[in-house]
Amino acid sequence: MHTVVVGTSGTTAEDVIAVARQGARVALSAAAVEAMAAAREIVDALAAKPEPVYGVSTGFGALAARQISPGLRAQLQRNIVRSHAAGMGPRVEREVVRALMFLRLKTLASGHTGVRPEIAQTMADVLNAGITPIVHEYGSLGCSGDLAPLSHCALTLMGEGEAEGPDGTVRPAGELLAEHGITPVELREKEGLALLNGTDGMLGMLVMALADLKNLYTGADITAALSMEALLGTDRVLAPELHAIRPHPGQSVSAGNMLRVLEGSGLTGHHLDVAPRVQDAYSVRCAPQVNGAGRDTLAHGRLVADRELASAVDNPVVLPGEGRVESNGNFHGAPVAYVLDFLAIVAADLGSITERRTDRLLDKNRSHGLPPFLADDAGVDSGLMIAQYTQAALVSELKRLAVPASVDSIPSSAMQEDHVSMGWSAARKLRTAVTGLARIVAVELYAATRAVELRVAEGLTPAPATLAVIEALRAAGVQGPGPDRFLAPDLAAAEAFVREGKLVGAVEAVTGPLA
Repeated sequence: MHTVVVGTSGTTAEDVIAVARQGARVALSAAAVEAMAAAREIVDALAAKPEPVYGVSTGFGALAARQISPGLRAQLQRNIVRSHAAGMGPRVEREVVRALMFLRLKTLASGHTGVRPEIAQTMADVLNAGITPIVHEYGSLGCSGDLAPLSHCALTLMGEGEAEGPDGTVRPAGELLAEHGITPVELREKEGLALLNGTDGMLGMLVMALADLKNLYTGADITAALSMEALLGTDRVLAPELHAIRPHPGQSVSAGNMLRVLEGSGLTGHHLDVAPRVQDAYSVRCAPQVNGAGRDTLAHGRLVADRELASAVDNPVVLPGEGRVESNGNFHGAPVAYVLDFLAIVAADLGSITERRTDRLLDKNRSHGLPPFLADDAGVDSGLMIAQYTQAALVSELKRLAVPASVDSIPSSAMQEDHVSMGWSAARKLRTAVTGLARIVAVELYAATRAVELRVAEGLTPAPATLAVIEALRAAGVQGPGPDRFLAPDLAAAEAFVREGKLVGAVEAVTGPLA
C-alpha cells in the first residue's frame, strides 16, 4: 500500500486524501524525528527553570495564571485531554477523523510543538492500524483549534475512551491498541496541549470538499451543456472570444468544457427554428459565468488550503532557532472558516442555476417542444415532476447552509477566548452542502439525458460526448424515457454516477481531459 512520508515542511492535499479516504499508511521522515527531538530538548530545558512558561508549567486558557509544580505536570497533560474530550452528538465520518489525525501529525512533525518523537510515532501507528477514535459533531468553536475533536483523538492515544477498529466495531481504545501492539502514551509537559491545539479538523474537511467540488463543477459544466442541447439552445455564447473580453479564468474554463462536450452536436443552433428566440434564458446562457465564478472561488480555497497545509499550528510554539517557546494566535481558524463559508455560498448558487435549467426542461411552455415533465403520456404519467420537487428542496437547504458560520463568534473560557472562528461548524455545513449539490446535479443529468433521448426520437443527433454519457448512465442502471416507474432508485444511481466521477469520465473518454 502507498505510504505517505511526513516531513518537517507540511503536506499536500493529495496526501491528506490518500490517508483519509484511501487508507494510505504514514511514516515519519528522519528529518522530522530529528526536529522533534531537538524541539523537545528546548521544552525540557524550560520545564526545569523556575520561570513559568505557558503550556509547559502553567494551566491553560483562563487558568493560565497558575504555575504547576513538576509533580503535577503529567497529570495536567492527562487532565487537559480528558476534560477537553467533551464532544456531543453524532459521530463524524471516519475520513474526517483520519484527516484530522494526519494533519495533527503533520504539525507535530514540524518540530514546532515540542512533543517527543514517540508521541508522533504512536499517532502514526494508530492511523496505520486502521483505528479511528470516536469524534462527535459538537465541541469545536474553531479557535484554540478544534479542541474537543482533537481531544477525543488524543484520548485514544492514551488508551482511553472508545474507538472504531478496522473491522468497524466500536470498542474500548485500550483493547484496540493492545491488539495491534501499540503502547498507550504517557504525556509529559506540553504534549497534551500540543495534541489539541490546531485547525486540523476544519482543514481536513476543506481539503476533501475542494476535491469533491472540483468533480462537481466539471460535472455541472457537462449537465449544463446537455441541457443546452435538449433545449435546442445556441452554443455561440460559449465562443472563446466572448470570454476573453471578460478574463475571469474560471469562466473561460467552464465555457471551454461546455464547448468540448457539445462538439459535433446536431441539437444546438435550432433556437431560430420553431418558436424562434434571439437568446437563451440566463440559466442556459450564463452557465459559464456562474460555474466559472464558482471555479475561481475553488482556486482561492485551494490557495488557503495549501498555505494551511504548509503551516505549523500550535500554541505555544517552539522556535528552535531562538531556543524559546512563545504564545501566539496561529490556532485561530478565521482563514479557513471564511473560505469554507464562501464555498457553501457558491455551492448554493450552482445548485440554484442547475435547478432552473431542470425546471425549464420540464415546462412545456419553455422547453421548445418537449412533452410536459418529460412524461411518456402526460396526465396518465407525471414524468419527472416530483424529481424537480426533490431538487428544489435540496436547493432550498443549500441556501440555508450558505448562511456564514464565521460571523457567529461566541465567547468562551471566561472571556479569555472572546473571539472564535466557528470554522468547524462552517466545515460541517459545507460537507452537507456538497452532498446536496451532487444530488442536484444528478437530477439535472437525469432530466437532460431523458430530454436528449426524446430529441433523438425526433430525428436529431446529439454530440458524441452526450451519447457516451447516455450510454454509460444506462449501463449504470439509470433507465431512459418511458412510462412512470419508481424514481428513487434511478435518482440514487444517478447521484452515485455523478459523485464517483463517472459522469466526467464518460465525457473525457470522448473529449480527452476536461479542466
